[in-house]
Amino acid sequence: MRQLLIMILAAVAAVLVAACSKPAPIESVESLMANPERLKELRAQCKVDHAKVGDAQCNAVAEATRQRFFGSDGPKYTPPSSTTSPPPAAFSPPAASASAAPSPVPPSAPKD
Repeated sequence: MRQLLIMILAAVAAVLVAACSKPAPIESVESLMANPERLKELRAQCKVDHAKVGDAQCNAVAEATRQRFFGSDGPKYTPPSSTTSPPPAAFSPPAASASAAPSPVPPSAPKD
């Protein structure tokens, strides 16, 4: 009986130690930016099961995706300069004219 109690306590202790282990380390934003295939794989995993992958890893994936898209400095905005030419006018179809459309040729009458 005593051996059974010791074995049960050992099993419970092993389960508690396994449950309290450190979470898996997350991959850094820099490493994900350098490895686009791994970034794509983790982005799909975050989409399917965010809770399993974890908030920290999915946030790193989102940041790496953002930095790959915009660059590390963020989006660049260049205001229009006063020295540049104005944008082209909106498209307008050409005006209809009589000479533009060919007139249909009437069928010729048979000659006797």
